[in-house]
Amino acid sequence: MPKIVDLNCDLGEGFGHWTMGAPDEELMEVISSANVATGFHAGDPTLMNRVVKLCQQHSVGLGAHPGYRDLVGFGRRYIRASSEELVNDILYQIGALREFGRRYGIALQHVKPHGALYMEAAANEDLSRHLVETLQRTAPELALFCMDISHTYEVAQRLGQPVVREFYADRDYDDSGSIVFQRRVAPPDPAKLAEKCLRACLDNTVETVTGKQIRVEFESICFHSDTPGAVEIGRAIKTTLQENGITIAPAALVLKQD
Repeated sequence: MPKIVDLNCDLGEGFGHWTMGAPDEELMEVISSANVATGFHAGDPTLMNRVVKLCQQHSVGLGAHPGYRDLVGFGRRYIRASSEELVNDILYQIGALREFGRRYGIALQHVKPHGALYMEAAANEDLSRHLVETLQRTAPELALFCMDISHTYEVAQRLGQPVVREFYADRDYDDSGSIVFQRRVAPPDPAKLAEKCLRACLDNTVETVTGKQIRVEFESICFHSDTPGAVEIGRAIKTTLQENGITIAPAALVLKQD
């Protein structure tokens, strides 16, 4: 059967009159799963309501995108806090988005921590364990998005929580398989990123910043709404994959296929 993969993007990353990244309405036409900002790093109730409604209209998988309590730093600064406190913050944000989903009859599909919190969970086994154990008590059906080389993935696998591994279209990889962050980047070539994703889908490899080919395992491809040219990037990825017999579907359907 043809390979099936999810295509996800972070949406609703504004606040009040402030907006960031490509228009949510345009991105919604490209993706199969949305990670919706839940108020701590970006997002507000009215914006969350609008994006959830768009997910329902476009049959896009709804995901919570909880971050550190850091509007000024956009959730990309580390905050020293206990695992208990951080999981409480995550649970609070998940609950907020889940209610908007209920308003429009759309179930929450997944949770994906944002930015520095995502990377902290990847490296912090205690935080990952607290998060997974909490999800198993409150939302055992909820898929947890993470990298394959992370404590998050290992703990979720071990404890039996649904888990979706991500491949990053618009981020470089180092030789360890971790992503390389750059604060300011030139607009990437959508065609090159699409070819990168196609190669990853076909042979599960990616070229690192040193030119080495490493293996990657994933069920979802991520690109970011604040990457310059995000809509064009998403369209190029979707078109290239579909033209090569790869089906794009929400993460819940990808997990069922596996």
